[in-house]
Amino acid sequence: MIDFTAHTIDSAPEDSRATMEEVKSAFGRVSGLIAVMAEAPALAKAYWQMHHIFMKETTFDKDELTVVWQTINVEHECHYCVPGHTGIAKMMKVDDAITNALRDETPLPNAHLEALRTFTLQVVRQRGKVTQEQMQAFVDAGYTKRQILEVLVGTAQKVMSNYTNAIAETPVDPAMQAYAWKKATPALA
Repeated sequence: MIDFTAHTIDSAPEDSRATMEEVKSAFGRVSGLIAVMAEAPALAKAYWQMHHIFMKETTFDKDELTVVWQTINVEHECHYCVPGHTGIAKMMKVDDAITNALRDETPLPNAHLEALRTFTLQVVRQRGKVTQEQMQAFVDAGYTKRQILEVLVGTAQKVMSNYTNAIAETPVDPAMQAYAWKKATPALA
């Protein structure tokens, strides 16, 4: 059986240590995700940079960031990232109604956010092969051509984390266990 180590800063490959220090500085601890990703320094660094780019360099607000992240986390059935981003949403002061609707796959509080969830799901499920009609519906809901492409930044970030957690079976961090999650409905075939 292949087991993945949840590295400490001291046990991690040298090239992962700076990233781990940055995560610790930002969150007060090294998350289990980064501890596992540290095995592959390029992955840990790419994920951490993508996280910052998605948060700071896209035009999405905190609610929209949460919609993209959690839509993908739930679609990928990521046992680790759904609780993690529930905690992040609380830190960002995202309304619990948004977080709960995303976790439970129930309607979001407004049509604008629901359009973002729908488009994000289309991107993921169709592997980027969205139709002109789907893009137009997204734009008609108040989004931009730029944001069509910015959804891809969030998708890239979440593929890295969701797939790492699926492969490594990363345990949910103690700080996030209160937000443990299990998919309410089976995934579509």
